[in-house]
Amino acid sequence: MPYNPTRALELLGLGTQNPAVYREGQEAAIQHVVDGRGRLLMVQRTGWGKSFVYFIATKLLREQGMGPAILISPLLALMRNRITAASGMGVRAVTINSENKDEWETVEAALARNEVDILLISPERLANEHFRNEVLAPVAARISLLVVDEAHCISDWGHDFRPHYRFIERIVRTLPANLRVLATTATANNRVLADLQTVLGPNLTVSRGELGRPSLLLQTMRMPSQAERMGWLATQVPNLRGSGIIYTLTVRDAVQVAGWLQSRGIRAESYSGETGERRVELEQALLQNRVKALVATTALGMGFDKPDLAFVIHYQTPGSVVAYYQQVGRAGRALAAAHGVLLSGQEESDINDYFIESAFPSREDVASVLTALRESAAGLSISELMSRVNVSRGRIDKALQLTSLESSAPIAKQGSKWMLTAANLTEAFWERAERLTALRRTEQQQMQKYVALTQGHMEFLIRALDGNPGHHVPPAIRPLPATADATLVREAVAFLRRTSLPLEPRRQWPTGGLPHMGVTGRIAPEHQAQPGRVLCVWGDAGWGSLVRQGKFRDGRFADQLVEACAAMTRSWAPQPAPAWVTCIPSRRHPNLAPDFARRLAVALNLPFRPVLEKTDDRPAQKQMANSSQQARNVDGSLRIQGTVPTGPVLLVDEMVDSRWTLTVAAYLLTTHGSGPVHPLALASTANADEWLRR
Repeated sequence: MPYNPTRALELLGLGTQNPAVYREGQEAAIQHVVDGRGRLLMVQRTGWGKSFVYFIATKLLREQGMGPAILISPLLALMRNRITAASGMGVRAVTINSENKDEWETVEAALARNEVDILLISPERLANEHFRNEVLAPVAARISLLVVDEAHCISDWGHDFRPHYRFIERIVRTLPANLRVLATTATANNRVLADLQTVLGPNLTVSRGELGRPSLLLQTMRMPSQAERMGWLATQVPNLRGSGIIYTLTVRDAVQVAGWLQSRGIRAESYSGETGERRVELEQALLQNRVKALVATTALGMGFDKPDLAFVIHYQTPGSVVAYYQQVGRAGRALAAAHGVLLSGQEESDINDYFIESAFPSREDVASVLTALRESAAGLSISELMSRVNVSRGRIDKALQLTSLESSAPIAKQGSKWMLTAANLTEAFWERAERLTALRRTEQQQMQKYVALTQGHMEFLIRALDGNPGHHVPPAIRPLPATADATLVREAVAFLRRTSLPLEPRRQWPTGGLPHMGVTGRIAPEHQAQPGRVLCVWGDAGWGSLVRQGKFRDGRFADQLVEACAAMTRSWAPQPAPAWVTCIPSRRHPNLAPDFARRLAVALNLPFRPVLEKTDDRPAQKQMANSSQQARNVDGSLRIQGTVPTGPVLLVDEMVDSRWTLTVAAYLLTTHGSGPVHPLALASTANADEWLRR
């Protein structure tokens, strides 16, 4: 059956809930897909309406009696948004993802009964053997349309490269030449376009629209300190119309900034990959303007659709122009004017450096993992690998994931174990890693040029995406002031110094236990540390810099830190209340921790008893890259000297990383007669994997 323009326009009206009016190129794209004119790549700006194209095309194809469509989408928030949009047009859209496991059987049965119009999945689902064999294979011959949303993720050059999108490349190459394939993205420069044409060909038609956003007024401001930026947010956000998004680079910053805004009476919530079950609730709160702002990581990114979003503010500079364009483009889709403000801080370079450096495993990481697997014919689980190689959990995961996705993969997973295959890792893998790392560095430098602009911001973004800035005219609204209220900045400093971090106890010994101590399995509850507190993150904007100064410059922690920890302890009020204080000893800095713990004990009016002793010199815990290595580094390194008081104890350490030193100390103290052990640390130096998350 030919394309039905009347029905297509009717569906558009249902979807927009407004009089149906196509944007330039929308109807041509729908007709191209429905009539089967070949594979199509749509490069259209955020808010143009790419989802209407594939939902209307899906509905028309289904009404012609064809099979379901498959949509591959990178983010859960995007999937939820897409499903809501589809329902308005009567499109039966369902998803199989990591958060709806209790619905999988129902969805699979509906798909088998041909009661699903479009199935939304993540690219990672394609790696699941059950999904490929039991869900996808039975309907493969009936699939009417394959949609690849955010198709720039296919490209090695894409700003948000997702390794599992490489499965799509392999699938596309095996598909019948006449199967309808539609790929969409808002952020593809010429380099990404060329890559996508190679992957999605043959005979790929490209529909490319204008990139300019005349409703967005863009600004950049350098504000090195977090307190200054927090003061600026508290000054400006209440005066902005409508609601918006404040993007941070890390989960920790999202939580901290949201907490600060809440303390100023601003309705703000944090949103990240760790928000869990509240994600849907928070998305709806923003959509319905029940919050002034979501302080979010990129977990709230591609595809989130709120046409009247009034502002997008970046608390730090993202790693690339295309990432920034994607995120700031959430604002002002259906407004005459909206604000896009980028605040540049001193910590962003370190954070972006971490993301760049951790994107690929090193040759040494991969060699260590492959050697360990070679020495174990039965294969190794991740926890077993951690006990054999001094590589962090995150880097082990990365090495396993990326090498297993190679077309001739040197490793494969069987059950919970990873095993070697007959294939070897080719030099092409490392060439790609080096090429992409160099590209990320170039993108990082380009963003710093953007930060330095005083005008022409949108034009800069358009040129960076290989578009034509033409005669871009910004909206007629006033720029926001580039200064913060000095009183609010001081209050932000005080807020940063009031916050503390929870210190969760370990409840399990590492795989294989600790041989010297003779312990394994679960730690008995009476020998576990109690939940504790950490004053700050090493080097952060609150107390972190003063901690670093005390350790490496002054050789003694400042009285301010004693007062802060005493105040934190009183506020925390651990129960049963500590009756005495002790500390973790150090052979490298023998006086640092005892001096601090003794002064803290005086401030709390408690006795200090140095009952723990180091047995020998060990490598610093920061040299141990994962939890298993860190645990074994502590095994046998501590012992009790003298008599242990019987009451509850405040156990003080200057730094906490893996928590194994505190865990072993708590075990020794309680087995020698102490009461419950409440750990307290000045600063967390936990591996970046623990807090640099999105």
